[in-house]
Amino acid sequence: MAENDRLVTLPILGMTCANCVAAIEKSLDRLDGVSSAQVNLSNERASVAYNPSRVDLQGLVRQVKEAGFGVALGELNLVIPGLSDPADADGLQRRMLTFPGVLQADVNPAAEKLLLRYVPTITSPAELRQEVQKAGFRLPSSVSGESSEDAESRARKAEIERQKQMLIFALFFAVPLFLISMSRDFGLLPEQIARQSWIDWLFFALATPVQFIAGRSYYVNGWKSIRNRSANMDLLVALGTSAAYFFSLLVLLGVFPGHAYFETSASIITLVRLGKYLEANAKGGAGEAIRKLIFLRPKLATVIRDEVEQQISVDDVLIGDLIVVRPGEKMPVDGEVVEGNSTVDESMLTGESKPVPKEAGAQVYGATLNRNGRLIYRATRIGKDTILAQIIQLVEDAQASKAPIQQLADKISAIFVPLVIAVALLTFLVWNFLIPAAPGDSLGTLERAIIHAVAVLVIACPCAMGLATPTAVMAGTGRGAQLGILIKNGESLEAAGAVDTVVLDKTGTLTKGQPVLTNLISLGGQYSKSELLALAAAAETGSEHPLADAIQAAALEQELELPKLDRFKALTGKGIKAELGGKEVLIGNQRLMDAEGVGFSSVEAQRRALESMAKTVVLMAIDGQAVAILAISDALKENASQAVDELHKLGLKTVMLTGDNQETAQAIARSAGIQELHASLMPRQKTQIIKDLQAANHKVAMVGDGINDAPALTQADVGIAIGTGTDVAIASAPIVLVSGDPAAVPLAVRLSRATLRIIRQNLFWAFFYNVLLIPAAAAGFLNPILAAGAMSVSSIFVISNSLRLRRFK
Repeated sequence: MAENDRLVTLPILGMTCANCVAAIEKSLDRLDGVSSAQVNLSNERASVAYNPSRVDLQGLVRQVKEAGFGVALGELNLVIPGLSDPADADGLQRRMLTFPGVLQADVNPAAEKLLLRYVPTITSPAELRQEVQKAGFRLPSSVSGESSEDAESRARKAEIERQKQMLIFALFFAVPLFLISMSRDFGLLPEQIARQSWIDWLFFALATPVQFIAGRSYYVNGWKSIRNRSANMDLLVALGTSAAYFFSLLVLLGVFPGHAYFETSASIITLVRLGKYLEANAKGGAGEAIRKLIFLRPKLATVIRDEVEQQISVDDVLIGDLIVVRPGEKMPVDGEVVEGNSTVDESMLTGESKPVPKEAGAQVYGATLNRNGRLIYRATRIGKDTILAQIIQLVEDAQASKAPIQQLADKISAIFVPLVIAVALLTFLVWNFLIPAAPGDSLGTLERAIIHAVAVLVIACPCAMGLATPTAVMAGTGRGAQLGILIKNGESLEAAGAVDTVVLDKTGTLTKGQPVLTNLISLGGQYSKSELLALAAAAETGSEHPLADAIQAAALEQELELPKLDRFKALTGKGIKAELGGKEVLIGNQRLMDAEGVGFSSVEAQRRALESMAKTVVLMAIDGQAVAILAISDALKENASQAVDELHKLGLKTVMLTGDNQETAQAIARSAGIQELHASLMPRQKTQIIKDLQAANHKVAMVGDGINDAPALTQADVGIAIGTGTDVAIASAPIVLVSGDPAAVPLAVRLSRATLRIIRQNLFWAFFYNVLLIPAAAAGFLNPILAAGAMSVSSIFVISNSLRLRRFK
C-alpha cells in the first residue's frame, strides 16, 4: 500500500464461488490508481487500496458492477428544517459528495430534504448526520436510527430473499416435472397417458421457465465471467443445463432420436439454487460472532441536557455529554465516571466474567453492562472511536485478509473452471466417438455422451475450495473476539498455530504491572524519606512505566506535596533523568548509574537481599550523589503459572525476557515455572534474543505490554500484546489479548491450531471431492441430478465444518 493510498472496504453482492473472487480482484486491479484488491468470499467484502487522486469511490463501485456484481448500499433520508435557500442546498450537496463513503447526494430545497446513498462499510448514518450539523444545519433529535450495519444487513437479506423467491419459483415447476417424468420412466403412469406426445410438450413447458427465469442469473453471470476472462461456476451450470435442455428440445422437435432430459436441466438448476440459498444462510453463521458484538451496543442513551434527563438515539450522543446508566442497562459509548459506584460486566470486551468495580474517575466502555448501581459518566469516545467499534473494525479487517495457506486454493481456482470445461469436452468426445454403446443400453451414443459431460460440468465445485479458508478465518477470529482475543489478520492466525516457543515479558505480562513501593532506604542524612519520596514521585511524573506508578502512588498515599518538574528525559532500558528546582535527579537501574558515574557499591549486600525476595530495586541519585534505594514488588498475576503450565502442555518452550535484574527475574521465573530466563536487557537485546531463536529455526511468539516491547513484538513471528498495556505495544502486535490475562496466551494458540485444523480439513475435503468425483462423472458413474446435489452439499459441508469453531472453548 503506497503512502498516499486510501483503504476502503466494499460490501459485495452476487458472489457465488472462488472464481467470482478472482473476477472482482482482476477487475479492480486493472483500474488505474488501484494498488491492491483482496476479496473475501465468506463475508463478501472487498478490501481495496487506491490513490484518490487517480480514481474515486464511484469509480471503484462502477468497476465492481462492470465485473457483474453489486455493492450493498445504504440510503439515508434527512429532513432539514431551514433548507429552503437553493445556494445553501447546493453547498450542502457539494459538501456531502466529498464526504468519505457518500456516492450520491440529492437535495430538495422545496421539501427541505436530503437523500444520501452511501457505502455502509465506510460511513454510517450517525457520521452523516454529524457532517450535516457541522455544515450549520439543525437536525431534529432522533430516538431511533439505522446503523451502517443495519443498512448492509438489509441489502444482504434482500439478496437472500431474492434467492429464496427464485428457489420457490424453480420448485413450483421442477417438482411436478421431476415427479411426472420419474413416474413415466419407472412405469408408474397409466400406459395411455405415458404414450401421449403432449406429455413431452408438458415437460418442455415446465422446464422452460426454470431454465430461463430461475436460471437466468447463471447465463448472465456466466457471460460476464467470459467477458472478464475469469470463468466461474455459473458458467459450468449454464453450459451443463443448456446441453441437457437444448438436446431435449431437439429430440422433442424430431431432430434427434432418443429420450428428452428436461427434468435433468430443471432439477440441476433447482438443486444449485437450493444449495446457494442454504450456503448463503450458512455463510451468515460464520459472521455471527461479529454481528453479536455489533448488536451489543444499545440503540438509545439517557443524557442530561439543560439539567433534564432525556432519551436520545445513541448516534446523537456528543463528546462531553453526561450519560445516566441505571442497573441492568448498557453503556451507550465510552466515557469517564463522574458520579456513582457500581460494578460493570466487561466480559463482552475481555472475555473475563468477573465484574469490575467502577467509581468516579474510572473508565467505562460502550456495550458493557452496569450491574448494581446508578452511574453518571461523561462521554469521551463516540461512534467509530469507541473500544467496541475498534474491536469490530480489527476483526472485520482480519476476516477480509487472506491466510497464506489460501494461496494454493486461489491458484487452483484460477484454472479450475477452464480445466473442468476441457474435461467435460473430452468426456463428450470419448463417449461419443470412442466407446461404443453396450448391447441393450437404452441410451443412444450421443445421449450418453451428453449426459456424462453434463455430470462433469455440474459435479465440479470451485466454491468449496474458495470457502475452505475464509469461512474458517471468519469463524475463528469472530470466536476469538468473543473470548477477548483480537486477531488482526489471517497471516497471524496461521502463524500462531505454528509457534514452538513463547517469549514473555515480565512486568505487566506475567506480573500485575501494578507494583507497590515496599522499601525506601535513605543512604545519607541530607534528605528525609518524605523528601526523597516527594522528589522521586515528582521526577516520575513524566514516565508511564509501572514502577513510576508505584512511586507516585506511595507519595499520594502519604499526601506529600510534590515539587515542580522542570525537565524530564526517559532513558529507555535504564531509567529517567529529571530536573526539579535546580536539582538533577536520576532514578533507574545500575546501568544508568554506571553511565552517569554514580557509585552504589557500598550497598551491594542490601540490594541483593531485596532482589532475592523478588523485589525490583531502583536506585536514586541527586546531583551525582547516591541518596536512596527503592524496592518495589510486583506480584505474579493470578493465572500466570497456570498459563505457563498450559503452554508447556501444548508442547511449547517458554522464555522470559526482562529489563529487571537477574535476582528478581529468577524469583519471578521460578514462581511462574518459566524454562529459560534473560534479565537486565535493553529493548534491542530483547529483539536480538528473538532473532537468535528464529535463527535456530524456532517459530517465536512474543508476549508483551510496554513501549520497550514494541521492537520485539514486531520482530517475532507472532506478536501478542497484552490489551491492558500501552497503545504502542498494541499497535505493534497482530494479536491483542484484551483482558490482559496471561491465560489467554495458550487459549490464543489453541484457537489458532483449531482454526488451522479446520482449514486443512476443509481443503482436504474440497480437493478430495473434486479429484474423486470429477473422474467418476467422466467415467459415467454419476447421474447429473445426483451430481448437482453433491456439488451443493460440498460447499455446505465446508461451511458447516468451519462453524464448529463457534463452539470452541
